[in-house]
Amino acid sequence: MTACLDIQNLTVEFPGRRRRSPVKALSSLSLTLERGESLSVIGESGSGKTTLMRTVLGHVKPSTGSVKLFGTDMGVASPEAVTALRRRCAMVSQDPYGSLPPTLTVLEAVMEPRLIVRGRDSRREAERRARELLEEVGLGDEDIVRSRVRLSLSGGQRQRVAIARALILDPELMLCDEPTSMQDASTRGEIIEILARRQRAGMSLIFVTHDLFLARKAAPRGIVLHRGVIVEEGPCRDILENPKDDYTKALVEALPRLAQVRDGRKADKKKRKKRAENVEGQT
Repeated sequence: MTACLDIQNLTVEFPGRRRRSPVKALSSLSLTLERGESLSVIGESGSGKTTLMRTVLGHVKPSTGSVKLFGTDMGVASPEAVTALRRRCAMVSQDPYGSLPPTLTVLEAVMEPRLIVRGRDSRREAERRARELLEEVGLGDEDIVRSRVRLSLSGGQRQRVAIARALILDPELMLCDEPTSMQDASTRGEIIEILARRQRAGMSLIFVTHDLFLARKAAPRGIVLHRGVIVEEGPCRDILENPKDDYTKALVEALPRLAQVRDGRKADKKKRKKRAENVEGQT
């Protein structure tokens, strides 16, 4: 069976400003994603993660190398073929404020892609499916469903609307660019499970994140990007527990320090509470 995504020796360069040398966003990158497989793409801001996603969908042209989506080379495909391929995919953007139509209601925003692709005759079915998805992402309250996107939604709610909107067409490949960055811990886990259910049913998934713990939850396999180069790849558990590259080691070494900060804050809170109780006991 043809792979869902096959990238070979991909390099993407952007022109430099004021006659400066071109900026290399991705360099000699190769990866394969089979149908029904999930992959975490790990890296900090500026590592090339978003450029990779945009290149997969044909919004950015490769400088060299090839990107084959469902067996079709995106670099030479006709505009009509590229449009047809994109309709088999969905992308959740890193910016939920800029990626949702602000004048629509939440329900209309989720329905819109299905109506565009399948026509207005499918409106009743689109509304039924949109309501199901909004309920699944925890936004089934009628006040939220009927509210305008631009007026009453938090960043986290907008991210969940974007996820429901991406799922309305039952994509074969879903590209998620930091889709849980504005969620709390409990909601983050729920979103990961929603995506995992689709993945178990056959959907392929690329999950972009800077969080190694989240990467491990989202996919069994991962790659680490640094300045447009894959510096490490393999099972996410191995990347987290036994990193090989110096950049990955630095990412992992930062994690315990963050945990220590949290533990220190909890200890300080307990001390303050105990002191308050002692003061109360003395009065």
